[in-house]
Amino acid sequence: MSIDFRNLNTLWSSVLVETLYRLGLKTAIVCPGSRSAPLAIAFAQHPEIEAIPILDERSASFFALGLARKSHQPVVLICTSGTAGANFYPAIIEARESRVPLLVLTADRPPELRDCNAGQAIDQQKLFGSYPNFYAEIALPDAKLPMLAYLRQTIVQAWQQTQYPIPGVVHLNLPFRDPLVPIAHPTIQSLETTFPPDFFHHIRPSISLPHFTPHSLLLTPHSPHGLILAGAAQPSDPIAYCQAIAHLSKAFGMPVLAEGLSPLRNYASLNPYLISTYDTLLRNAELAEKLAPDVVIRVGEMPTSKTLRQWLTATQPNQWVIDPSDRSLDPLHGKTIHLPTSIEAFVTQLSESVAPSPYTQLWCEMEAQMRSAIDQKLSAEATLFEGKAAWLLSQHLPKRTPLFISSSMPVRDVEFFWMPSDSAIQPFFNRGANGIDGILSTALGIAHRNQPSVLLTGDLALLHDTNGFLNRDRLVGSLTIVLINNNGGGIFGMLPIAQFNPPFEEFFATPQNIDFAKLCQTYKVNHQPIHTWQQLIQLLNPLPPQGIRVLEIKTDRQSDAQWRQNNLSHLASSLS
Repeated sequence: MSIDFRNLNTLWSSVLVETLYRLGLKTAIVCPGSRSAPLAIAFAQHPEIEAIPILDERSASFFALGLARKSHQPVVLICTSGTAGANFYPAIIEARESRVPLLVLTADRPPELRDCNAGQAIDQQKLFGSYPNFYAEIALPDAKLPMLAYLRQTIVQAWQQTQYPIPGVVHLNLPFRDPLVPIAHPTIQSLETTFPPDFFHHIRPSISLPHFTPHSLLLTPHSPHGLILAGAAQPSDPIAYCQAIAHLSKAFGMPVLAEGLSPLRNYASLNPYLISTYDTLLRNAELAEKLAPDVVIRVGEMPTSKTLRQWLTATQPNQWVIDPSDRSLDPLHGKTIHLPTSIEAFVTQLSESVAPSPYTQLWCEMEAQMRSAIDQKLSAEATLFEGKAAWLLSQHLPKRTPLFISSSMPVRDVEFFWMPSDSAIQPFFNRGANGIDGILSTALGIAHRNQPSVLLTGDLALLHDTNGFLNRDRLVGSLTIVLINNNGGGIFGMLPIAQFNPPFEEFFATPQNIDFAKLCQTYKVNHQPIHTWQQLIQLLNPLPPQGIRVLEIKTDRQSDAQWRQNNLSHLASSLS
């Protein structure tokens, strides 16, 4: 039991931290500040919790998001009073939207120092609005045993609500009076001899939570035109997840259209009906009509592909969404029924496999033809077309590499071009709010104490979070950043606004003209320019065991946009 009896604030904070340790907390991210000093000290001196100090609150929050996303366990995030907590907001929104467990502790001024022009005091009540699963203002520190028990049980409740019923954010606001430093107080020190030895004995790391299992299937298993959509997913057990979807596919004889951000493409041999080129296939209007489904079973979120979404809107199939959340996951507002359970639980009710229908066989035949055409086209591409970087990563990264994929164009290139294999690569991403906030810091959080990891990102997303490089000395592990530098926002070149210049180039593409070699030198980060695809391949395997490095691929933004428009349409129209 690690309780600090030096004074009231150290006692209060150490009870909080010891409770979290007993619940299973492994890591806390601590931002510097005065009002949060009692919390920082308590976390820093606990022997079993890794406390990581990070200067920039926004970077810290996304680093914590990456850790929690990787581990599927809550990470604690601590800051001082004032606007410090406001810098957590983008990561909290992302955590809410992508269901990542975070426990946010904001230190605050006591009530008598609010609304009176005291320094670093703002209204922190419900600072993050409706985004947390749960919010509470904790009472001022009190040494009475009933109040310490109140603190303990509130922390237990908060911990549980980061995970159930839906993983997400819990925000606790903690006011502290002076002294904020651990000055000894004899009255508090004397409590050590009377403190109950069994105070924490009832706390267990695992809390048994109810699990929903449907009593009956609402599906028509032998629909002649049924398919499965596997959206973006970051499951804690990728093999079990992929096996469950394969079981579903075989039981119904349906093809599986697997998003590039799904682990399915990296466990390809599990599923004989895996489809990876659906975006390009559906650009062929005649084929898209033949492939129109009457039943769609979707696992998880809607795939990124705009072509796929437009096709579903036009065909209006009956849809069942299998996902354990309690919120709507249908941005198309189609004929959708939500089954609130996990795919692993759902398939336990399925037994026999059926033969694939002619509809499924057509999907598989078209997949084989398009997969071959795309691979041949990219294999022959000698210029530094940015889409080829994603294609090469799918083939040359070491097995089971954690790969963080940035929003905007990288996530789409992965969907277009990622080649199925049995690489067991672990895709990670921030697609809850689909923003570019904190990309670097999140990737560093995923890489921390993990096997060598990779980030695929564009230049604007990296520039938006360069303060993440300040965490370089905190990283225990390795992060290789594959930087697609097309000097601007490549995604906007795919949108109708690209036809209107001005103001397109200045206000949408927003080129920054940054010398990344000099930027990396400033942060003491290794930088290597990539001039050929063979050079990139050689640097992808093996990955370095420690540190951060940037592999910069300079590409032509306009040419790359034109490549996608011309070649994807040509590949679709050339199908036999």
